[in-house]
Amino acid sequence: MIDTSKIETHFLFGRLDVMAIPQDPIVWVTFVVVALGGMAVLGLITRYKLWGTLWNDWFTSIDHKKIGIMYMVLGFVMLLRGFADALLMRAQQAFAFGGAEGFLPPHHYDQIFTAHGVIMIFFVAMPVVTGLMNYIVPLQIGARDVAFPFLNNFSFWMTTMGAVLLMVSLFVGEFAATGWLAYPPLSGILASPYVGVDYYIWALQIAGVGTLLSGVNLIVTIVKMRAPGMNLMKMPVFTWTALCTNVLIVAAFPVLTAVLAMLTLDRYLGTHFFTNDMGGNSMMYVNLIWIWGHPEVYILILPIFGVFSEVVSTFSRKRLFGYSSMVYATVVITILSYLVWLHHFSPWAAVPA
Repeated sequence: MIDTSKIETHFLFGRLDVMAIPQDPIVWVTFVVVALGGMAVLGLITRYKLWGTLWNDWFTSIDHKKIGIMYMVLGFVMLLRGFADALLMRAQQAFAFGGAEGFLPPHHYDQIFTAHGVIMIFFVAMPVVTGLMNYIVPLQIGARDVAFPFLNNFSFWMTTMGAVLLMVSLFVGEFAATGWLAYPPLSGILASPYVGVDYYIWALQIAGVGTLLSGVNLIVTIVKMRAPGMNLMKMPVFTWTALCTNVLIVAAFPVLTAVLAMLTLDRYLGTHFFTNDMGGNSMMYVNLIWIWGHPEVYILILPIFGVFSEVVSTFSRKRLFGYSSMVYATVVITILSYLVWLHHFSPWAAVPA
């Protein structure tokens, strides 16, 4: 007789089972501390009757300023987790000095190493930058809000759900132990048969779609909702850097979505996009991930270039010197950042097999 309960469990939870709860005492202590802290926060919110205010004025808000603030709060909260991972890695290196084993098992260290990179790029830097653009851009161009306010809220919660999924992996199952770019064959089903890479894929897919939708929203806002008389060459420099950033987001993030989708098919359906069997090629993954990865560097830094330009101009009380040159340089950086990903390849990548 077929045990239908096992079939249902497998259908609902995939590779997750009872053994997915880590037995590591470090994880247990962390879980207890996080649980107690979470209950304390929920208790304070309940005590001071803040649930209605949070739900009506913040969580469901379509005000670009409040959504921008929520993005930045998400980034700073995730910074605590990313910084904790960094402290654990440095402590491990200190304790393991001189041939000692240290306090972290190698597999756990690899997970922390991977999670730190993913968190700092996707869930710290990206939310902070996106939050700044959400808050400032409509104010600078004289728009009442972004072009699609509801989509703005939806994009934020997509990013937040990606962060939540990554945090769940700390206590149920494990995170990827592949490095933050998850190169095959290490991220393939043979080398990583458990749930770690699955968490990686779905957290990045969900957050990546949210970022892509936010990019479309901000491009439409800048192009179509400027105040009368504000042509492109009259826009503030931060708005220009935001426009170029979101053009890069719309160009690059679909590549990330596609490459993670192909990795998912390799793991779930046995396809061979990135394996050495059946005509697959793991170097194609490296190629595609860096088509996204190199523009990502400039997605993060271009808005900060704009921030520095605005701050220096404002506090020196002088018009920004060489405004036109700055605009043209920003556009050229945007174009070149999408064309030069190959310099991230290792030297051996160019050697024929």
